[in-house]
Amino acid sequence: MTPAASAAVHEGFRRIHGGDPDGVWAAPGRVNLIGEHTDYNDGFALPMALPQAAVLAVRRRTDGLLRLHSAQGDGLTTELRVADLAPGRTAGWTRYPAGVVWALRERGLPVGGADLHLDSSVPTGAGLSSSAALECAVAVAYDELYGLGLSGPELARVAQHAENAYAGVPCGVMDQMASVCCTGGHALHLDSRSLEVRQVPLDLTGHGLRLLVLDTRVRHDLADGAYAALRAGCERAAGLLGLPALRDLPGAELPAALVRLPADLVPLVRHVVTENARVERAVERLAAGVPEALGPLLTEGHASLRDDYRVSCAETDLAVEAAVAAGALGARMTGGGFGGSVIALVPAGEAAAVGRAVTDAFAAAGFGAPAVLEAVPSAGARRIA
Repeated sequence: MTPAASAAVHEGFRRIHGGDPDGVWAAPGRVNLIGEHTDYNDGFALPMALPQAAVLAVRRRTDGLLRLHSAQGDGLTTELRVADLAPGRTAGWTRYPAGVVWALRERGLPVGGADLHLDSSVPTGAGLSSSAALECAVAVAYDELYGLGLSGPELARVAQHAENAYAGVPCGVMDQMASVCCTGGHALHLDSRSLEVRQVPLDLTGHGLRLLVLDTRVRHDLADGAYAALRAGCERAAGLLGLPALRDLPGAELPAALVRLPADLVPLVRHVVTENARVERAVERLAAGVPEALGPLLTEGHASLRDDYRVSCAETDLAVEAAVAAGALGARMTGGGFGGSVIALVPAGEAAAVGRAVTDAFAAAGFGAPAVLEAVPSAGARRIA
């Protein structure tokens, strides 16, 4: 996070709210290397934080008001009474910060109002967890300003509860854990049940690699019901199999389990079980010092998301195909799906050519131009000023 970004949000706060903030906090977006739709099944994931972050200037208030403004918004300031916060009463982007304040109060914590000014560089709707970044920036700011003393996993759970119960998105905890707990130069091996984490070194540059994010610009809203239906299907399957969660189904028992399930649940279960296995294989390959060996796992994971989980779309499929054809070692969609972004692991010397190939393929297909950026393993949520 650059000093310029901190200075910009500080100046924006002065312009909107008058005076200086009590501090400036940042929480990053994330890409998930592997482990998609596993977190709400108590499974495993391997995300990393991005340099792009939600940057938030905050000042405590003593009158119970929550005043919210975004540099990416419509220019208006939203004013809410903290005591009146409740699910369904807040719309648009403001439901994420309001939801965190509400979730803290639901825990019985003595938090009140604040002036907030947001300036986020995380693209919205791109599958890079812009909402989790905002939630986690609010959570870490409130934790310090109100002296709550919550751990990183506790802050992630608060942010997840805000998104589940207040914003209406039944996500797992992976996005929030990545935003809070990642460290620079590492991927985060996450056990979504215990919230145990392991920092896995990820030195792509030292191995002559780049990880590209190909934003298809197909925007998705996970609150529209499709995500919830997937989660409900997984929970139904676990119940039919007599399991606490699909994480508890060993890979060796998958074939026998599938014949016991209704046809509509078979592909969901197959994806979750095989995806958990891909996470473990990815961690082994990183630990062995061969990050280039992640490539085939990415492409394999995309096929599972496309064919079994059915959360891909024409644009993400084309981005994967064009990237691999142009020299990427592997590629897959990242995030909840229904649009968003693709990640591609590429030799450093091929990065520009892969980006051009995907852009050209989109133009030939009549799609809008994708955005191309590089993912660099970055630090999690923190105070920056």
